[in-house]
Amino acid sequence: MIPTFSDSTVPLESLLVPGKLSNVGPAVISTGGAVSNTGLSLHRLGVPVKLMGKVGRDLFGEAILAVIRGHSESLAEGMIVASDTASSYTLVINPPGVDRIFLHCPGANDSFGAADVPLDQMKGATIFHFGYPPIMRRMYLEDGAELVSLMQTVRGLGVTTSLDMAQPDPASEAGRVDWARILANVLPHVDIFAPSLDETLFMLDRPRFEAMQTGAAGRVPDGKLLHDVASHLLEMGAAVVALKLGDLGLYLRTTADSKRLASAGPALAGKEAGWLGRELATSCFRVKVGGTTGAGDSTIAGLLAALLAGADAEAALVDAVAVGACSVESADATSGVPHWEIVQQRLRAGWEKHPMQLKLEGWKCEDDDYIWFGPADARMNP
Repeated sequence: MIPTFSDSTVPLESLLVPGKLSNVGPAVISTGGAVSNTGLSLHRLGVPVKLMGKVGRDLFGEAILAVIRGHSESLAEGMIVASDTASSYTLVINPPGVDRIFLHCPGANDSFGAADVPLDQMKGATIFHFGYPPIMRRMYLEDGAELVSLMQTVRGLGVTTSLDMAQPDPASEAGRVDWARILANVLPHVDIFAPSLDETLFMLDRPRFEAMQTGAAGRVPDGKLLHDVASHLLEMGAAVVALKLGDLGLYLRTTADSKRLASAGPALAGKEAGWLGRELATSCFRVKVGGTTGAGDSTIAGLLAALLAGADAEAALVDAVAVGACSVESADATSGVPHWEIVQQRLRAGWEKHPMQLKLEGWKCEDDDYIWFGPADARMNP
């Protein structure tokens, strides 16, 4: 549930005051999370997709299923309706000029386990995308045993696996588990890992995360930090690492091991020429922002859709931020995402981008600030 705000809304510190009544606009009601945001974005792009998730047998559950059925009746067929739990819901506070605040109830997501994924529906699938294990309790307990089991099983079926994260509350149970150990366990079974930089630093380098949050280390990351973080994730076992950077753009790094890339399932097999040993970054496209909810999920949808369309790493990077840009033109996560061909038409028309703000010392740009090539990129080191 996303209350809408006008440009004249008072500052956040004056908005959320105990006992104060603050006028807002009509609420945007939409589904959220990786299943809905990434899945429905893929559907809107024209990609055949199945959604798999769990809701409660309650009013929110009915609303979630109604939203999904509004896109296509068939999309709700893989959803589980459980009688013994409440549906997950989130209040998204998203006033102009302020990053989003989430008030979240995990509900049915906490009981979701590997056995809830119907493996018989994987037949013919190219990519399996799973999102947000930090807010799914069974997925992070016991060093991520359920998550490892799920990704290992799906990958064993010959499907390319993709994983996204979420940043847990540091004071919660999820915020206190050993995420470095969980990632070490699961990433050998993950072909595409697409978290945000903040989420990754939270899990792997808490002091650096806290320094960036407070501004002590600067809010704009440099190329060395991105390179080091991605190197760590590749060493843990991932084949492709996409670090979402919010309004700063997207960073992409891929394995230089041809055998690892060849083992990454049908979405990446045979694509060594365009995907082996890549290190790239790009900034965001200029748009009128209606809301940033789900922008990262839609960016992942763009990346996966580009892979399915046979794009090389450079094109996939641009396609990803293009779909993310379309998403933020609406207050909710997906209604701004058009068909894939419309995205391509905007790109061919010369869609203007923001200047690169990342500190990329030693990087090269060959096409007027469009794509930057890092020191580890195959084009930089043929």
